[in-house]
Amino acid sequence: MEERNLIVTYRFDRATIQELCTQLEPDLISPIRHPAGIPPQVQVLSVLHFLASGSFQTTVANASGMSQPMFCNVLSRVLSALLKHVRRYIVFPQVEDLATVKGDIYALGHIPNIIGAIDGTHVALVPPHRSEQVYKNRKSYNSMNVQMVCLADQYISQEDGTDDGVVPAVEPLDSDEEEAEEEDIDNRDSVIQQYFQ
Repeated sequence: MEERNLIVTYRFDRATIQELCTQLEPDLISPIRHPAGIPPQVQVLSVLHFLASGSFQTTVANASGMSQPMFCNVLSRVLSALLKHVRRYIVFPQVEDLATVKGDIYALGHIPNIIGAIDGTHVALVPPHRSEQVYKNRKSYNSMNVQMVCLADQYISQEDGTDDGVVPAVEPLDSDEEEAEEEDIDNRDSVIQQYFQ
């Protein structure tokens, strides 16, 4: 896949994606649960595609060669792994950097004394069966509340995936979901080959 297409599809260049895959691999390998395993690259690419496209889990799961229940599990695993490393990449400016940040934002919009932009949204999702109420929002649909702070250079300086900063625990799969995962294992090599071509 060409570099430009990688950025359009995943919102990251090849080097960044490879670094993410390498960094998250220890958290994504689960030989006990999946003897053939879902390669970490497929897990990371599938989740990046999902986050970049704003599509539905079923659509991304089909494109990645897995079922929706399997993708839901992969999504949870990859996001949990990313959260372990989030503080390495997302940091609020130090006091000594605030003057520079204010100057950069002022240069963009001529608004004084601003150190960042903040926004939030609800990301719709299909919750695990056993903890659906945790994801029910005030408008009675399932979502996760996501908030981000961004600086003038589009550097994300802070994030929060829920109101209290706690990500709900991953529920164990039932036997039907495990069987669906085992059926999907054979279709993943094409995703890796497409990426590294």
